[in-house]
Amino acid sequence: MTPPVLSVLSVEVRKLNRSLALLLAAAAPGLIAVFGFFMVLRGKEASSWDMWMTNGSAIWAFFMMPMSVTALTALVAHMEHGPRSWDHLRALPIPRWGLYAAKAACVIALTALMNAGVLALSSTSVWLAGVIKPAVAPTGVFDLANYARILGLMLVAGTLMIAIQFWVALRFASFVPALAVGIGGTFFAVVATAAKQGVFMPWQMPVNILATEAWRMQTALGLGGGLGLVVLILAVAHLARREVL
Repeated sequence: MTPPVLSVLSVEVRKLNRSLALLLAAAAPGLIAVFGFFMVLRGKEASSWDMWMTNGSAIWAFFMMPMSVTALTALVAHMEHGPRSWDHLRALPIPRWGLYAAKAACVIALTALMNAGVLALSSTSVWLAGVIKPAVAPTGVFDLANYARILGLMLVAGTLMIAIQFWVALRFASFVPALAVGIGGTFFAVVATAAKQGVFMPWQMPVNILATEAWRMQTALGLGGGLGLVVLILAVAHLARREVL
């Protein structure tokens, strides 16, 4: 990256610090942790760490991650759409693509932060519930490396979904199209869970990391990660060439 683009990235980070993005990044994983905490307390016998952490990761990938990405991309886009500041930004003496690349990088970084939050908060909530009610304390080994690997792969598989949501959110001044795409994509991913064709839906790719069939996981990583990167590059290039948003 050239220094001007790094400067833009620094500015984007400061903007996020003054927005609700960090609150969203904490609240979304927090909801998974709260759910896991009460599920453990409701139990009558102990279950393994693997079960609790897999359940939390599945809920995150299946529903909360797609909805969080939808909200996050809409929020990042609205920071410029709302005050109509695109004309000013695009007049600055920096590459236009850098404006959008910086925003894309922030979205991916915050999504990665939320994935890490799911791991940290979910494990803490399960442990705390076990302290409060020892009879249901999780058993077995807490395999931190494996849980982190799963959530990391979910982020990779979710790249295509992130790219699409980012493209739509930045392309349209209204937040309605981005919300419609996100809600619609999540809905169809949920109802098509059992269908073989569902694996090709970007919003279903993160949860397919947990699939028992190897081809589902490989498809999710190949299309979600590889094609997702291509779509993200195309999105940045397309947005940078547009004269009016």
